[in-house]
Amino acid sequence: MATTLPRLSPLRAPQPKLRHLRRERLRLADGERTTLYVARYDLRRFELRVVRLPQPAPLEVYCRANGFDEALVGGFYERPELTPLGELRTGGVARRHVPFTAPYDDVRACINVYGPRVAIGRRGDLPADPAGDLLQAGPLLVRGGAIVRGDIEGFSAGSHQFDSDITAGRHPRAAVGLTRRGEVLAVACDGRADDEAGLSMSELAEAMAALGAIQAMNLDGGGSTSLVCGGRLRNVPREAHGISLPGGRTVPTAIVFRRR
Repeated sequence: MATTLPRLSPLRAPQPKLRHLRRERLRLADGERTTLYVARYDLRRFELRVVRLPQPAPLEVYCRANGFDEALVGGFYERPELTPLGELRTGGVARRHVPFTAPYDDVRACINVYGPRVAIGRRGDLPADPAGDLLQAGPLLVRGGAIVRGDIEGFSAGSHQFDSDITAGRHPRAAVGLTRRGEVLAVACDGRADDEAGLSMSELAEAMAALGAIQAMNLDGGGSTSLVCGGRLRNVPREAHGISLPGGRTVPTAIVFRRR
């Protein structure tokens, strides 16, 4: 059954042979199209955690070497060492990272995982010293089931820590969300090609809300966009000039899913 998205009209597309994964072609408000990949993980059947890769690698390569069939790209990073950008904790321990510049370090969105509990919110909405795993990225896309408008987290003002202003234009994107049904949504879209427009940040927020997310946040996107399902990279990562990246770009962090 097609998903009805505000201002986004899905087209019929072949579905993967994975019950928890859907691939949809979306028609955007101006007639452009892009491909959206949506994986749903029931928290009664899957557990998740944040990982910092021991050695940065393409996500599919990391998953194959470490026995993970399901994973989503994590947070941003700083070149050339690929040091995670934004707060990072695993197993309750703060890991080496480059903080976001003040005052944005206190407001940018995070995902916190502690056992079966998963929370997504702005940094100030979560414990100061959280247990479990924490990954900071952002911006927050959906809060309490409502789409978040505007650049409250200062990504445009703080774009000097990135290659560009990530809020501007359409690009490949990745996002994670929570639904009322106790599911985690892992979402990626293609872009940077003649037949793949990508999504703006507001279009990504609309898509996450339409898919049932009550809380959702943006993750690293562009050429780093990576969603692995069934052991395979499902989206098509591309550089800014449109050249595809077979296997995806090297990344330092990820969210991994494993059956309980």
